[in-house]
Amino acid sequence: MWIAVRQRFRQFHSDLNPTTDQVEDALGKAKRVGQALERAYGGEATETPPIFAVGSWGKGTQVRPSADIDIMARFDRSILERFQAYAFNGQSALLQEIKEKLETPYPQTRKRGDGQVVQIDFNSIMVELVPVFATGNGQFIMPDTNGGGSWKTVDPIAQIKLIDDADRDHNGNVRPLCKIIKRWKHECSVDLKSFAIELLVADFFRNYAFGNYDYYWYDFYVRDCLKFFKTRVNGWVAIPGTGEIVQLGDKWASKVDAAIAIAETACNYERDDLDILAGMEWQKIFGPRIPIHVL
Repeated sequence: MWIAVRQRFRQFHSDLNPTTDQVEDALGKAKRVGQALERAYGGEATETPPIFAVGSWGKGTQVRPSADIDIMARFDRSILERFQAYAFNGQSALLQEIKEKLETPYPQTRKRGDGQVVQIDFNSIMVELVPVFATGNGQFIMPDTNGGGSWKTVDPIAQIKLIDDADRDHNGNVRPLCKIIKRWKHECSVDLKSFAIELLVADFFRNYAFGNYDYYWYDFYVRDCLKFFKTRVNGWVAIPGTGEIVQLGDKWASKVDAAIAIAETACNYERDDLDILAGMEWQKIFGPRIPIHVL
């Protein structure tokens, strides 16, 4: 029984992973943006500019094709003090200054400074850059231009560590399942943020007795993870490091109910080795990237 599950989900996970060329392209562009900032602020470009990947790229949960790569760029506190002295929205002024400094090295590339990021829109991927200032305790201060401007404390290292630890503790299953659930989000327009999906998947495995197996269990992992998500409708997640509470709402409740029903049917077909029918059901959740026919 379950003759197709292992290979189906192995192929599916492989298809969701960025290619080597895509990884090199994204990280290379991010590095060169960091080097351009080093030069723009009076220094020399180094092989290790003061940038680091955050978001899905920092956590290793990015799904192919990735539209953007989020990076944080560390700046000297003297720059923070300069913009803190502004009477109104020094945060916006900081983003606009960075945007302008990137005009010389990237004159033909569309750039935008808004919200919390400076966007540099390359043809193959967008680099979303957040300027940050170290606080000395592993956390950072970043600008937020919304509501007249404020300085926000963030802890990207704690967020990355949570996924690292959860993935290590559960046989490397956290990252693959994050990518799989993100595929559901994209295919079915599920109103959940990617970072919330990552935190919920890690929390699911923390409370799951069978989380250390291989792809042979992934039909159950998907079904049971979706059921766990349902228990968190109208719930919340806490951002690691800062404890910021983010409400999850209920706009996605009907989507998770529908996905659970489909996953249960697919699991039954997998159990009975009706692998074509199972694949057709899975595609209702994940679209054509999960294979129907399994070799």
